[in-house]
Amino acid sequence: MLHNRSFLRLWIARIFSTSAFQMLSVAIGWQMYALTDSAFQLGLVGLAQFLPMLLLTLPAGQTADRYDRRTIVYLCQLMESVVVLLLVLGSMQGWLGSLHLLIAAAILGACRTFEGPASAALVPDIVDREQLPKAAAWSASAMQTAMIVGPSLGGVLVVWGTAAAYIASLAALLVSTVLIFFVKTVHFVKKLDAVNMDTFLSGLRFVFARKIILGTISLDLFAVLLGGATALLPIFAEDILKTGSLGLGLLRSAPAVGAIVVSLILTRYSVERAIGKTLFASLVVFALATILFGVSHNF
Repeated sequence: MLHNRSFLRLWIARIFSTSAFQMLSVAIGWQMYALTDSAFQLGLVGLAQFLPMLLLTLPAGQTADRYDRRTIVYLCQLMESVVVLLLVLGSMQGWLGSLHLLIAAAILGACRTFEGPASAALVPDIVDREQLPKAAAWSASAMQTAMIVGPSLGGVLVVWGTAAAYIASLAALLVSTVLIFFVKTVHFVKKLDAVNMDTFLSGLRFVFARKIILGTISLDLFAVLLGGATALLPIFAEDILKTGSLGLGLLRSAPAVGAIVVSLILTRYSVERAIGKTLFASLVVFALATILFGVSHNF
C-alpha cells in the first residue's frame, strides 16, 4: 500500500495535520482557562469549534464532490497555518485575548469541516478500487495514531508555554501542506449536475429515509453533546486532578486509546447479533464512565 507515493504522502500528511489540530485543541483550551478562569469561556471554545461543523457540513460535502479535493485540503491547511501563525505571534507578544482564541477556534473549525470530507474522499482518487479496503485501514490507523500522539505532545509542550505548542502545530501543518501539494490524483470524477436545493439536501433525505441510520446518528449525537466533558478538561486537569497541562494531554488522548483497543477487539470478534442491544449497552457504559469521571479525584 505504501508503495503508492501519493497515498504515502497523504497518509503522513493526515498524521501531521490531525496531530496539529489535537495539539491546538489542548493549547487553546489551556490558554483560555489560564486567561479567564471561566468554565463558561471554555464551553464557548467548544461551541466555536462545533458551530462551523453544524452549519457548513452540507456545503463542505458538495464542495468535495465538485472541486479538486487535493486543492481543497491544501487551501484549508494553508489557512489553518495562517491562523496558527497569528496564535504564535499573539502568545509571544502578549496581545492574545479570549476573543482572539474564540475567533481562531471558529476559523479552525470551519477549515477542518471542509478539509475532513475532501481528505477522506481523496483516498479513492489516488488508489485503485481493489486497494481501497487496505487504504481505508491505513487511513484509520493514521487518524488513531494522531489522536493519541497529538494531545499528549500538546500537553508536554504547553509546559514550556502555549507558544511552544502553537509553533509545533504550525510546523506540523506546514509539513502536511507541502506533502498534500505533491499528491497526484488519478481517478477524480467531478459531479457536473447543478447545485440546487434538491442536491443540497440529498444527504439529509438519505439519512431520514433510513430509520436505523437516523436513530444511530441521533443517539450518538445526543450522547456526545450532552455527555461529553472534553471542553472542560482543562478545569479537571488544573483544579481537580492537579496534573497540569501534561495530565490534560493524557486525558485528551485516553478516548483514542480506548477506541483503538475496541477496534482491535472488533477485528477479531465482530458484532453480528443483537447490535441494537450492544449499542444501548455501550451508551450505558459511556454514561456510567462519565458520571465516574465527574465525581473522581483520582487521575
